[in-house]
Amino acid sequence: MQVVAWGTFDLGKPRVRIALSGLRENGISVYECHVEVWTGVEDKSQLSGFLPKMRKLGRWLVSYPRLIWCYLKAPKHDVVFVPYMGHLDVLILWPFAKLRGANVVWDAFLSLYNTIVEDRRMIMSNNPLAWLIYAFEWLATRAADCVVLDTAAHADYFARRYSLSEDKLAYVHVGVESERFPLLRSLEPKVPNKPLTVLFYGQFIPLHGIPTIIEAARQLDDGSVHWVLIGQGQEEASIRASLELDPIKNIEWRSWVPYEELIGLIGLSDICLGVFGESEKAGRVIPNKVFQVIAAGRPLVTRDGPGIRELLADTEPGLKLVPPADSSALVAALSQMISARDSFVGVDLFEEAREKISCSSIGMQWVGCISVAAKGSLKRRRWH
Repeated sequence: MQVVAWGTFDLGKPRVRIALSGLRENGISVYECHVEVWTGVEDKSQLSGFLPKMRKLGRWLVSYPRLIWCYLKAPKHDVVFVPYMGHLDVLILWPFAKLRGANVVWDAFLSLYNTIVEDRRMIMSNNPLAWLIYAFEWLATRAADCVVLDTAAHADYFARRYSLSEDKLAYVHVGVESERFPLLRSLEPKVPNKPLTVLFYGQFIPLHGIPTIIEAARQLDDGSVHWVLIGQGQEEASIRASLELDPIKNIEWRSWVPYEELIGLIGLSDICLGVFGESEKAGRVIPNKVFQVIAAGRPLVTRDGPGIRELLADTEPGLKLVPPADSSALVAALSQMISARDSFVGVDLFEEAREKISCSSIGMQWVGCISVAAKGSLKRRRWH
């Protein structure tokens, strides 16, 4: 089967790299029509300065004539795959895909409206710009033959929000780049009187629930835990102000580390943290860090929600699920994990889940999704 991957997709996102690699690993010929726009921009909402924004916008818009020409010259194909982020891509591609008789599979991955208006609350829902974002996303869902999300819970949100039928929606979990996050050696026995290391890394956005982590660190500031926080973003200034006003002695905060160094930091940690935000979106998604910690086989504490339960049961050894935005529950979970810490020595955590989230397994799900789309008969489910 011949697939064209088309657009300004962000190769800085593991989601995109895993999807493309997984397709190729499973024998799909992928012809790329791609212009890189987002290099060096991890959180697009935090792009600052008029000139940098205009340069990115200009590069983004002028890429389309080149992309259209590339597509018109592409070999015969069954499906056009539009990876994240492709809201504008899928609208521009729409007439040209129809011209060539190809179905469009769009990896929406997440909702712009949900992210900007409902989750991060960067603008109010009654703002005309919010209405414009909603209309833009509604139209994009009509331009694709299949809209793919990262979890079943996220697909259900799209079905409700945009009145989409189930046969137009699919979901494929993000997965993990196993070569970058291999299974680590199991935990060593605890060294007496040495604090345990608890690691969080990610963007400082509401979904991640950094204030909950900070408050838990205040409650557990007894020397038993060394907290390592890595990240920056929307809530960084307020977190820094909070820590300056009321310092916590056992927190180490780094703004950024190279992607390839994350596995080493996971290996040095006793417990890793996921997300703790109170929004519905925080419960629907499974963030990259969770897949990476599972692949590495390290104990994990994250918020409960329908998303994570698609992958792991709450009885899984080495896992604690906590209510959203509940620092006391996080402290209790960490205390239980600390008490049980040596029971994980020599234990292969998350063995079954690791097989499901490998690049090859995720690629098989993408193959199934694209194969069904090529036949023009779409049924939302998780393809194995």
